[in-house]
Amino acid sequence: MKTTTIAVHAGTRKDDSFGSVNQPIYMTSNYRLPTDGSYFDPTGINDFVYQRERNVNMLVLQDKLCGLADAEDCVVFGSGMAALSSVFTTFLKSGDHAIVSKVCYVSTEALFNEALNGKYGVEVTFVDTADTEAVKAAIRPNTKLIHMEDPGNPTTEIGDVEAVAKLAHDNGALLSVDATFGGLLCFRPRKLGADIEIHSMTKYINGHGDSLGGCVMGKKELVSKVRELCLVKYGGVLSPFNAWIISRGLVTLPIRMKQHCYAAQKVAEFLDTCPAVRFVYYPGLKDHPQHELASRVMENGYSAMMSWDLKGDRETHFKFLSALKLVSYAVSLGDVETLITYSESSDPKLQDYPEPFRAGFFRFSLGLEDPEDIIDDLTQAFRAAGLL
Repeated sequence: MKTTTIAVHAGTRKDDSFGSVNQPIYMTSNYRLPTDGSYFDPTGINDFVYQRERNVNMLVLQDKLCGLADAEDCVVFGSGMAALSSVFTTFLKSGDHAIVSKVCYVSTEALFNEALNGKYGVEVTFVDTADTEAVKAAIRPNTKLIHMEDPGNPTTEIGDVEAVAKLAHDNGALLSVDATFGGLLCFRPRKLGADIEIHSMTKYINGHGDSLGGCVMGKKELVSKVRELCLVKYGGVLSPFNAWIISRGLVTLPIRMKQHCYAAQKVAEFLDTCPAVRFVYYPGLKDHPQHELASRVMENGYSAMMSWDLKGDRETHFKFLSALKLVSYAVSLGDVETLITYSESSDPKLQDYPEPFRAGFFRFSLGLEDPEDIIDDLTQAFRAAGLL
């Protein structure tokens, strides 16, 4: 089946008591057990005991994700960070070494620094994973996991997943990739050799800004370990309602991503030539540092995340933000509406970023609006800030 058909039909169960066409929400914490001494149904059809272990809506969502991503297995969690921490704590122990993208989601960095390294004795090296030679130089005999963000948050840098996967496997390590910025359909790291693919489903997969969730995909052997330790024992379960909400959002993902990518390309090209703009990083632009690599490994467009900055001081930046009418100044990404956040130069973490970012920048998530309307909104805000 084609992608749009899979998005509609994969995972759908037709076994409820009333013949509902739409998937019901199974809001129950536990299930009736068989009274004949057989604890589980060997067919797996009625293998439900307690919501933390599995519920119908979780299974529907997992099956749909496997269908769209061509994954052998998938497990979903209550948030993207629950999914990330489940991978790290499953495959790392005290004394192990991990290599992690130097520029990454702030909570990922904190998890490694404050918990895994600070409390539990996991050695961590942060490197620019877009530099394969830097990754190679960081490998130690006890390296067990390399973790990349690809495309990177917030720089949109693209690493050579295929080359890093070979390095990992040649040295007895696993490669996990947080591919949230790729929106599931634009970037498929497991096709390039990654062992584990992770997404914050809060973003593009759900797409409507109304639910948290995270997922881990890969071979059954690996995902089963994550499920058993972190879902069942840690309890980072996704509620049936949120699983239902995300499943509903996932149905339109192929259509949404087309518009996201279309709008992002148009707006990036506008920003790239606008005299009010200092720099733009978007993989779809030819002057992006990894544009050629992105063109080889990304599918169906370059997703809809970019970073850029205008020419002006702090006051000018906030005048611009205050003048926006369609674009919302808010965190998160992958929503139906366009979102913008601002990182100021006073943030010490920016010193690890590529040089253009160190003076401050906007992270920009293109929504589903017509790109001409977004361009008009940016233009009037530039004028209001005295930049045009």
